[in-house]
Amino acid sequence: MLSSLKINDTVFNWGTQTYVMGILNITPDSFSGDGLGQSVDPVEAALEQARSFAAVGAHILDIGGESTRPGSEPVGAEEEKARVLPIISAITKEISLPISIDTYKAEVAEAALDSGAHMINDVWGLKVDPEIAPLAARRGVPVILMHNRSTPKSAEIQQRLGGRYIGMKYDNLIEDIKRELLESVEIAKQAGIPDEHIILDTGIGFGKTVDQNLELLNRTDEIRALGYPVLIGSSRKSFIGYTLDLPPVQRAEGTAATVAVAIMRGADIVRVHDVEMMVRVAKMTDAIVR
Repeated sequence: MLSSLKINDTVFNWGTQTYVMGILNITPDSFSGDGLGQSVDPVEAALEQARSFAAVGAHILDIGGESTRPGSEPVGAEEEKARVLPIISAITKEISLPISIDTYKAEVAEAALDSGAHMINDVWGLKVDPEIAPLAARRGVPVILMHNRSTPKSAEIQQRLGGRYIGMKYDNLIEDIKRELLESVEIAKQAGIPDEHIILDTGIGFGKTVDQNLELLNRTDEIRALGYPVLIGSSRKSFIGYTLDLPPVQRAEGTAATVAVAIMRGADIVRVHDVEMMVRVAKMTDAIVR
């Protein structure tokens, strides 16, 4: 359906290559152990990480101030803004890569756009804050709409491997996810967001069991068939940890496997922590399948 999208100074030609989104977690409690919120100087730490990501080939920087790991505590809008706004401002002064604000709160998203962010990454697919879709339409920015069935009562936490969801019931995993993603698309379109500004995220790790995540990843092409670019966020997730029996800091190889398979199944963007390694994985996989 869609061939290209310009975000800031970058043109994304969907289907020609895989684009790599580097994660900057401005939190003290990131599941992956990379939270920059605990740094002595979070702004400088984030700026250094952004420089590093840009140097090794990242195409987008995703900045978030609230952990979404199973069992994490919600963060108020003021605290979230205090975490991310100085960092967005600092990065945009130096780095020209598109910046995505990872938030489901319109208040945070608007402040982030005012500070220089270029797109909104909503892990609840515009379904939590009714103001966020009209904001994106008004500001003319792309949105990433993620599928999410997370419920705290369905999360099981193990200290070494982290949180996973258990007993998640779907009538039909892929058809249910497609239907619920299209509900988010409809919210976007009703608000006036054009098709070319919509990117779908299958929601790996959000309200899915280990086996459901594995199946969803392997069937990424069925989500891509909806006609929108697809983002896969599998990096260091607990379904890799439970499959390999490894903690987050030892999941790079497992992440590489998920990235390669996702690209083979049609993913357009991969959201990752280990940017340099995954840029190489993406380039190699692209060389084979594209």
